[in-house]
Amino acid sequence: MGDPAPPAWMAAAARKWLEDAGAIAEDGAGAGDGRRAFNALPLFGVRVSLAERGRAVCSLRVPAHLTDADGSWHAGAIAAAVDDVCAAAIMSVEGIIKVSVHYDISYFAPAKHHEEVEMDGRVVDRKGRMTAVTTEVRKKESGELVAIGRQWMTTSRPKGYQGSKL
Repeated sequence: MGDPAPPAWMAAAARKWLEDAGAIAEDGAGAGDGRRAFNALPLFGVRVSLAERGRAVCSLRVPAHLTDADGSWHAGAIAAAVDDVCAAAIMSVEGIIKVSVHYDISYFAPAKHHEEVEMDGRVVDRKGRMTAVTTEVRKKESGELVAIGRQWMTTSRPKGYQGSKL
């Protein structure tokens, strides 16, 4: 993308955000107040291998509570996990979590209970406050493509916004 390297704290924050979500899901704490509970659910047991320079790579074993009647990873859970990985990829280079304004996901193959999957999120373009990001989900053992998510994400606050002074 030709931009200078982002500050190291952005990559550290993105990694921590993903790891914390998986930990919240595992211990059921939901950050004590439920604010991260939804983000945590699809990331149950996540292991982050990379979160830096516009990329987030992590893996998890599909847990039983996120499968359908056939034992396949539920499409909604995949979509939520992809959304979180896309957000972390952006956070690793921009230092903020953005919201989706356009989200498209294509499914190619089911992932079953206990199967390990890898999610690879990458920032692909930036236009003003908008960031394009994709995440591929593959079965770790075979490399078979499970899903691809594509998003445009934005912030509703200008850079430098410090929040309410209340």
